[in-house]
Amino acid sequence: MIALRPATPDDAAAIAAIYAPHVLTGTATFEIDAPDARAMRTRMAAGDGLYPWIVATAGSAEDGGVIGYAYATRFRDRPAYRYVVETSIYVADTAQRQGAGRLLYEALIDTLRAQGFVHAIGALALPNDASITLHESVGFRRAGVYREVGYKHGRWIDVGIWQCELNEPGVPPVEPRPFSEVGVVRN
Repeated sequence: MIALRPATPDDAAAIAAIYAPHVLTGTATFEIDAPDARAMRTRMAAGDGLYPWIVATAGSAEDGGVIGYAYATRFRDRPAYRYVVETSIYVADTAQRQGAGRLLYEALIDTLRAQGFVHAIGALALPNDASITLHESVGFRRAGVYREVGYKHGRWIDVGIWQCELNEPGVPPVEPRPFSEVGVVRN
């Protein structure tokens, strides 16, 4: 059984361990050096309670080991972008194709909607058919491509931009509610 819950600082080591292979051998991220648990705790805290970090566990939410995580961050620094988030998701190699990715992403999207964010942006290193399929299965649509913007493992990599409308853009927009108030939402 896969369970979902908000990530805690105690999950940072497991999150760092899941992320490290993607950094060291993959192209899904353009980081070169894998961050450690301390760096992950810092990233989690940087959201200041606004942006969700959600983990999937194998077994009960309290007792199971972390097998994947999804989170949202600020899309851009300028204040006018504060209604939009950028999303990311990573699943442990040993838990691939077991449904954790889709459960995590659905919960992340439901949570962001409940918070009142207007759009979610996913940036995908291309080619990546599995990630494209996952993003589109939860409501993202292709919005464009940045050509040859990342150089890793001896080659230039394109980044595709996928966008998901979370809520109708209001005028004026409503300020998003903190994740710390909303929690993990599953519709």
